[in-house]
Amino acid sequence: QVQLVESGGGLVQAGGSLRLSCAASGNIVGINGMAWFRQAPGKQRELVAAISNSGSTNYADFVMGRFTISRDNAKNTVYLQMNSLKPEDTAVYYCNANVVVRHLGPLRAFDYWGQGTQVTVSS
Repeated sequence: QVQLVESGGGLVQAGGSLRLSCAASGNIVGINGMAWFRQAPGKQRELVAAISNSGSTNYADFVMGRFTISRDNAKNTVYLQMNSLKPEDTAVYYCNANVVVRHLGPLRAFDYWGQGTQVTVSS
């Protein structure tokens, strides 16, 4: 059993900053890619940023230069530093991780999701 627990969301004024954290726990052998997604009311969930287990990153165009994704492999944790926040960044932010577990003998990788954390940016 693997759990992803997010923290760090909240209410902030436009131009402000927030830092999200997502810690993975459970029967983890290793973690491949980790990512942050977001979903605004009435919209589809979209990728915000992703990071590989070697540290390679990619970002959605709408956060390029404002958000930074990082991870601490020793803590099985991924972070999202969000600067210069805009009202259109308001959404529920979800953590995603591709986690390697031992499943009925062999190692297998599964995708897991956190419960989501609300980020609200006021104008």
